[in-house]
Amino acid sequence: MRQRWIWILFVSSMLLVAVVGPLPAEKADSTPLRRFEFTYVATIPTSAPGAQPLRLWMPLPQSNDFQDISNLRIVSPFPYSVQKNAEYGNELLYMELPAATAAAGGEVRLTFDVTRREHRVALGSAPTSEPADALDSPELRPFLKSDRLVPIDGRIAQLSAQTTQGITNPLAKVRAIYDYVVATMRYDKSGTGWGNGDALWACDSKRGNCTDFHSLFIGMARAAGIPARFEIGFPLPDNAHDGVIPGYHCWAEFYVQPYGWVPVDASEAWKHPDHKNYFFGAHDSNRVQFTVGRDLILKPAQQGPPLNYLIYPYAEQDGKPVTVAHSFSFQDN
Repeated sequence: MRQRWIWILFVSSMLLVAVVGPLPAEKADSTPLRRFEFTYVATIPTSAPGAQPLRLWMPLPQSNDFQDISNLRIVSPFPYSVQKNAEYGNELLYMELPAATAAAGGEVRLTFDVTRREHRVALGSAPTSEPADALDSPELRPFLKSDRLVPIDGRIAQLSAQTTQGITNPLAKVRAIYDYVVATMRYDKSGTGWGNGDALWACDSKRGNCTDFHSLFIGMARAAGIPARFEIGFPLPDNAHDGVIPGYHCWAEFYVQPYGWVPVDASEAWKHPDHKNYFFGAHDSNRVQFTVGRDLILKPAQQGPPLNYLIYPYAEQDGKPVTVAHSFSFQDN
């Protein structure tokens, strides 16, 4: 009798599987990610007696679709406020120090936890043209205009037209621009002129760092009618779990339908030719973003001209820029 019941239960279970199928296993998110603690330190310069107040701004990281910022700790010997830049929504730490207060110097330390996910877009075929109203939106307009060092007319427009001649598909256009930048530029920080993100200088010198690579890319894309934006933060080495970070890294995104914003990293593609296709449509998880955009008006507004970009601390005294020492480090969690 017992064997008969076991047989009945076995047959019943097989019938259930046949009718409803096997129960699905829980699918884990396989998106590559990295978790780490980041530290950003600014050393407040000392002020001479009788000087005007020292004004200091520092960029603050924000959470977005590809990074989660948590447990932000701000350690400062002086009062500060948190502000937001109107045009691009960048968050800033701001303080204003009378000369007597700043005479002793000091440091401001930001420490926060980051979960950074790979940003990757699966690119395939795309429409041969954008709908008439697709690019006429407040979100996209700032990323179709020229910046002070990124013109979209003259030689940049001519170069863009030559590079995309005969191409009507927007995605194919921007791929042609990307291929041109990676093939023509070289990553070279010797001498002077590099690092300003001057698209015309990059066009002529055909070298520079990530700022120069992406200024040329953004200028050519915008000249072709493709929105493109500049993003800046810090890189993390993929072969170390902690250490000092010597400087910034920047990258770009472009906008085409139906994908929306698509990541691109032309300077990393130059450094790693075997990953050229990957970096057209992907940002790896070895980075943290701080700010977006060029020609920045801070909040409260600085007295000097718009900032070329903001990643290091910026200070003014008597309306003139003041050098602020800084350091950056990370530790994987």
